[in-house]
Amino acid sequence: MAVVLSLRLLLSADTKRPSSSSFPKSLKFDKRTKTSVSTPRKGNFNPSHKTQKVNLEISPHRAVSAVRLMRIEMGGAFADLLNEKGKGSGENEMGYVGRTLGFRTRDLEDRDLRLVTDIVGGTIRWKRYLDHLISSLCNDGNTFARMEPLLLQILRIGFYEIVKLDMPPYAVVDENVRLAKVALRHGAGNLVNAILRKLVLLMETDSLPLPKLEGDDRAQARALATLHSHPVWMVRRWTKHLGQEEAIRLMMWNNSDPSFSLRANSGKGLSRADLVTKLNVLKVPHELSSHLNDFVRMKTGLQLVIQAGLLKEGLCSVQDESAGLVVSVVDPQPGESIIDCCAAPGGKTLYMASLLSGQGMVYAVDINEGRLRILKETAKLHQVDGVITNVHSDIRTFSDNNSTECDKVLLDAPCSGLGVLSKRADLRWNRKLEDMEQLKSLQDELLDAASLLVKPGGVLVYSTCSIDPEENEERIATFLLRHPEFQIDPVGRYVPPEFVTEQGFYFSNPVKHSLDGAFAARLARAL
Repeated sequence: MAVVLSLRLLLSADTKRPSSSSFPKSLKFDKRTKTSVSTPRKGNFNPSHKTQKVNLEISPHRAVSAVRLMRIEMGGAFADLLNEKGKGSGENEMGYVGRTLGFRTRDLEDRDLRLVTDIVGGTIRWKRYLDHLISSLCNDGNTFARMEPLLLQILRIGFYEIVKLDMPPYAVVDENVRLAKVALRHGAGNLVNAILRKLVLLMETDSLPLPKLEGDDRAQARALATLHSHPVWMVRRWTKHLGQEEAIRLMMWNNSDPSFSLRANSGKGLSRADLVTKLNVLKVPHELSSHLNDFVRMKTGLQLVIQAGLLKEGLCSVQDESAGLVVSVVDPQPGESIIDCCAAPGGKTLYMASLLSGQGMVYAVDINEGRLRILKETAKLHQVDGVITNVHSDIRTFSDNNSTECDKVLLDAPCSGLGVLSKRADLRWNRKLEDMEQLKSLQDELLDAASLLVKPGGVLVYSTCSIDPEENEERIATFLLRHPEFQIDPVGRYVPPEFVTEQGFYFSNPVKHSLDGAFAARLARAL
């Protein structure tokens, strides 16, 4: 379970995904992902129960990628599609392939796993761009509009491999044609062959049918949305807040390969130097965090870390430095009582607990009982369970029914996750503009509830993994109007100066700091 939690932390990057009762009812809700989801593309998705034959001619990474993409497109949980052995949701990958496609391939090797991770993540990131190219190369608009989901995924994979991975074009054509013929029918393979060969010819003449950046603001936003594969509403929002040039840099960051950080588990007696020694033995490239003493950064080698059992043994956790810096803003001290209002999946909870040195208590409050059970198991593994108390409750109900007041309260609020789009490749397509207003109302409610749990002279920390000022600075401004008993406590004493805003808040900028985007405000309650 610890490995599953750590990888959920990796893929969700501390994006809060509360249960359906935490969101306004108008948000469409998927029970497995705990995020709002778009209506899936029309088409049949009926996993086959035919006898599962073995086909050694089909590339296993393409078959697995197609099935994973199908599951994500039809509402599957992105964060659950990877664990320590490339299995999905507790089942062998080939089991999914067999039931969906009607045949199995050879088992995945390490190289195949790396390709699956790259292709699935990259295809999701570049979906709008790829779909523009695919639809442009179809004979007519209806061909793309009526395309069945599996055929579309096979084409997306082929286009991504040719355009973005620079794989040998005709090998990509041959293998994706073969996959379409075996998984679907002969005619589907012919269509894949025709469209991919058109793509190869256009690539050779450097004449891809891409939109030009011209016209009014709306037209330019649509062109940028296609060229950089983001929803139009995000492009327009970022252009308004940041300017076009900075918005383009942000989208380029979101489309880059994500980097990860490991936190050495001091609660189990492992120092960063100990972790570095283990990474050197594994020959995993890494560098020390310049911001946090327990963290190291890495671009590649996570599979080696997983296979070596470092996560399973609780020696370290996957956690972005931006999340670690939020804990720095809280500044947990031995002997303090701390409430973590929306604790799951628990990355910040565990880090705060490790800093208490066995003295004090972190009350981990969350509405999702299942995720609290995972947090409890991981706390035991990390040997910090003695300073964590799990509370299964909505923080709004908890604050109404309890007179508890603590030294510090952390509200790591449910948010849009616009700061973690590099790691959460699927999130950009699951968020809608209308979600923002509903999330802001929820954040205000949670802030009001959390404020009741802070003792006089105590501290309330509000944080998000969003870069949107309406979820960050504006929420604090409206909160202070409602609660004059709180005032801003500048974070300059707790985080490096490059992360401190003019207003005294913590903010990590993905482009500037090469970290996930995050925000935190430290608010002191009057005595």
